[in-house]
Amino acid sequence: MSEPTDTPTASNSVRELVVADNQAGTFDGRVQTRFPPEPNGYLHIGHAKAISVNFGIAEEFGGVCNLRFDDTNPDTEEASYVDGILADLAWLGFPIDDDPLYASSYFDQLYEWAVLLIENGLAFVDEQDGETISTQRGGYGRPGIESPFRDRPVSESLDLFERMRAGKFADGTYVLRAKIDMQHENMQMRDPVMYRIRGEAHHRTGEAWKIYPTYDWAHGQSDAIEGVTHSLCSLEFDSHRALYDWYLEHLPLPFDQPRQTEFARLELTHTVTSKRKLKQLVEDGTVSGWDDPRMPTLRGLRRRGYPASAIRNFCAFIGVARTNSRHQIELLESFIRTELNRVALRRMAVLRPLKVVITNWPIDDDGQPVVEYVELVNNPENPEDGTRTVPFTGSFYIEQDDFKAEPPPKYFRLTPGREVRLRGAYFVTATGFDADENGNVTEVQVTYDPETRGGSAPDGRKVKSTMHWVSAAHALDGSVALYGRLFTAEVPGEATGDVFDDLNRDSLELISDAKLEPALGDVEPGQVVQFERLGYFAADPVEPLMFHRTVGLRDEWAKIQKRKG
Repeated sequence: MSEPTDTPTASNSVRELVVADNQAGTFDGRVQTRFPPEPNGYLHIGHAKAISVNFGIAEEFGGVCNLRFDDTNPDTEEASYVDGILADLAWLGFPIDDDPLYASSYFDQLYEWAVLLIENGLAFVDEQDGETISTQRGGYGRPGIESPFRDRPVSESLDLFERMRAGKFADGTYVLRAKIDMQHENMQMRDPVMYRIRGEAHHRTGEAWKIYPTYDWAHGQSDAIEGVTHSLCSLEFDSHRALYDWYLEHLPLPFDQPRQTEFARLELTHTVTSKRKLKQLVEDGTVSGWDDPRMPTLRGLRRRGYPASAIRNFCAFIGVARTNSRHQIELLESFIRTELNRVALRRMAVLRPLKVVITNWPIDDDGQPVVEYVELVNNPENPEDGTRTVPFTGSFYIEQDDFKAEPPPKYFRLTPGREVRLRGAYFVTATGFDADENGNVTEVQVTYDPETRGGSAPDGRKVKSTMHWVSAAHALDGSVALYGRLFTAEVPGEATGDVFDDLNRDSLELISDAKLEPALGDVEPGQVVQFERLGYFAADPVEPLMFHRTVGLRDEWAKIQKRKG
């Protein structure tokens, strides 16, 4: 199976639901969605699917998709995450033209509605600690235990709740809980906590609030305030839907009650997307930051050279289903490779250089090796990219692996007595080599055939290998980062329960003495080029002549599909 080149129409359970709603006249045909990230970390590849679903559905049906930050936890949220998420959305292809929305903007309304639930006997203030409350919830097949404060008089709960807001109590001394059913088969319905006391300052509201709503309390109500019709969530929120609906059914809503719908989140092999675990990787120094190219964050993928369009196409290809599954990371890489094959300029770089000297190369009148210029195609997939000239002279670099003094079977590259082609230049034949005291080859001597300029022989003779090279006299010194999987197991932590047991401590190899053709000095920060025979590499956005390996040339996804077939 070859790499996917077009994005087919994939199954989309959410789209089918919206079509059915519109046909039935639900919400009067109106479609409004939202993407509600918590500003406690940066977006990752899993968010890319949620973004594509929410914004894509709204666009297809002529609706609106809001960006709303669910900023209800001052302990973990920062304004820098807000700015980063906005930048990541714009890069992915979903710029936010208007000011984003915030759950914190609705704190007053949420508080008023909480008071209404207390007044209606549907919420109460509990003064038990979190561990006790958790224990009393029971479990599946185990009954819950009602709080001794469940029947606290409404007036007393109202007074305590007001004093909680005013900051009269320490963290953890009181919570507000909904009064639903402690024997409900759905654990989410067993008198869930709605508000907790938090002494931390909020990144937007400062010291104005001393209590903060839980996600479940703020989420559905924020949807309702904004007029959301379809609240699209990942499948882990399936059990929360009953609570989502219960809250909304007991409140005077300004619009029709939103409908929560779940879909499968995006999971990849060899990948962890838990923000808590990703943050741990950053804090313990395993990676260099949230934008480390080994990270599945959008900023990490961007720095590594993943095109945003390829990520969007991948999300469209896998579809939107109601069943969780884990996709091979090689499938994502095939979309990256296909896109880059179309757009990336070709360049030559030697990562592990071995010097080669042409012993019969001509000398000019000043006693210096003659410099010639060969013409190479910039991108055979796109003739409009034209050609470039590359200097060639009497000494050049090749990869160390491209020469063997004692070649193994079926080795067709340079070896004593063998002739090979240099890309766009000449045929050369190895005549000798130098080695150090350990037997490591330090230099190779070759002769060239001046009749083979351009890489072809007039007599029609063939060679079995074409190698890339970089002129020694014109090479730029660069550095290259090569990446392996950050996690060795397909499903990190599956065997032991701890994802960090499968951490690949050798996932980064930094090469500091790479040799680059001169044109690589003109590459723009972030631009991706193909190093011929080696793969695709992205120029670092800050450090000159530093390149990150994006993806290799080998179609690993096709090999996986062939094995399955």
